[in-house]
Amino acid sequence: MDRDEEMGHGDRSLLFIGDEDDDLGADRDGGSPPSSDDSSLSGGSDDDDAGSGRDGERDAPDDDGQKGAWPQSYRQSIDMLSAVPSPTVSTIMAASPSLSRLGNSFVKAGSSFFLKKAGGEGSLPLTRPLLPPSMSHLSQQSQPQPQQLVRQSTDSLPPRPPPARQGSGLAERPSRACLKSDYIELPPPSTKCSKGQSIINGFNVLCGVGILTTAYGIKEGGWLSLLLLPMLGASSCYTGLLLKRCIDSSPNIETYPDIGQVAFGIFGRIFVSVVLYLELYASCVEYITLLGDSLSSVFPSTHLAFTGINLNAHNLFAITMALLILPSVWLRNLSLLSYLSAGGVFATLTVIICLFWVGIGGGVGFHPSGTALNLTRLPVALGLYGYCYSGHSVFPNIYSSMKDRSQFPFVLLFCFLVCTVVYAGVAVSGFMMFGESTMSQFTLNMPQEFIPSKIAIWMTIVNPYTKYALTMTPVALSIEEALPKKMQNYLVGMSVRTCLVLSTVVVALLFPYFALVMALLGSVFTMLVALILPCACYLSIKKGEVPLWEVCLCITIILIGVVCACVGSYTSIHQMISSR
Repeated sequence: MDRDEEMGHGDRSLLFIGDEDDDLGADRDGGSPPSSDDSSLSGGSDDDDAGSGRDGERDAPDDDGQKGAWPQSYRQSIDMLSAVPSPTVSTIMAASPSLSRLGNSFVKAGSSFFLKKAGGEGSLPLTRPLLPPSMSHLSQQSQPQPQQLVRQSTDSLPPRPPPARQGSGLAERPSRACLKSDYIELPPPSTKCSKGQSIINGFNVLCGVGILTTAYGIKEGGWLSLLLLPMLGASSCYTGLLLKRCIDSSPNIETYPDIGQVAFGIFGRIFVSVVLYLELYASCVEYITLLGDSLSSVFPSTHLAFTGINLNAHNLFAITMALLILPSVWLRNLSLLSYLSAGGVFATLTVIICLFWVGIGGGVGFHPSGTALNLTRLPVALGLYGYCYSGHSVFPNIYSSMKDRSQFPFVLLFCFLVCTVVYAGVAVSGFMMFGESTMSQFTLNMPQEFIPSKIAIWMTIVNPYTKYALTMTPVALSIEEALPKKMQNYLVGMSVRTCLVLSTVVVALLFPYFALVMALLGSVFTMLVALILPCACYLSIKKGEVPLWEVCLCITIILIGVVCACVGSYTSIHQMISSR
């Protein structure tokens, strides 16, 4: 028997491949390792739990509170969506149980070349599908296991209960039951990230499809609307740092829902979670609209007329791509798909290069035009620019996964600074190239006879196609968690995911306005997630400790966010109704 299995952590054997320098027992601040007593396994001593709130008014959620509170799958599903994995052979094999079993046959045959550690104590065991410690524990309760104390990684969601409570006979909660290994297979918690890896993860979150509409924002709001970009970027960067301070206030806070729970109780956790999941769902609607628009521009004459049903190119391709995406949403393990999604940064960079290529070498050129300011449509531009900074739901996960958390302010500032410059550059270049004819996505304006235009349009097709399943999975898991225990099986899960995909198609066909829907999302969800909630949670958690000037600043940001959300959402909805 392998040494790791004798120690009782065979399921954790591949959890930190390539990360031997990490101190797995370090505390949340990267300091000294914890003591070996039982309190180190429970996420903190009773005294720490009692004093982690604001003078005892509202304690941070302890382990039992986090296990019973919905949602439990948030941490790992969002990690899978945002993190850019390191493409090594061993981590790819660790990502999929089927590949792990295949790899195990090679181990038995004597070929352990791919599974050697750099330090070299022998091959790593692949005798069972790789599962996070909590799911492995649930799937093996019926098997005799050695009662061995194991230091728990802070990345695990949910944390393993203390050994003293394992046999307590507590009823299994629905939120824990849905994490059984025979039901879903979330990837293992991500290893600790370096500063460079965290920057790439930040770019992967911020550099999304929002960049396609920045030129259209100038058309709607005028040239002076560009001033909103640095203002929104600076405010969003500051509120991202506020989320960091909220996490630092308690060792039990790791995600955005945890922050909401500490600030406003269980109802705060539920409200924050619902807002975040609605934002992800709406992003999937935008993916369907984007796929329909892009493919209909490549094949504009495509249509379908059958038994009285007439579908134009946009509707036909939206339905077709949704059906092609559906099998990927059914997958029980999306770890390998996350490697394709990690190409989001590369796809965005390629589209930007193609835009400048067409403008400089394609004969289109740059022609200054447009108005200085259009107040009536300025709220639409505000929503479009705001959507570009909708990454706050992932920032706590990036911060929690960093090796050196003191580098997070630099990572956040660098990502926002670079992205703001890129957004402004693309907006100016795109509008100067296409002027008042600029469409909701500048790729639709690029002449199709040029090779760079073809590359750009297909990049905008592949990117949302690979990201759809990863974006929808957190929403599906949250719904499956809330179902009764007897309904938590794979067949019901497939039905839930199918209904979600079909519903996004219906919404996308009812509101086929890519820019206006994005402006609505930026006005409502981005203002909530990026401006209003971080300031409100920070003032609630740090009540009595925040200086007066910062209190005034946070209140000002909240008021600005509320006004922008109301005005932007009203303008977007009004224009959508007028366009029908």
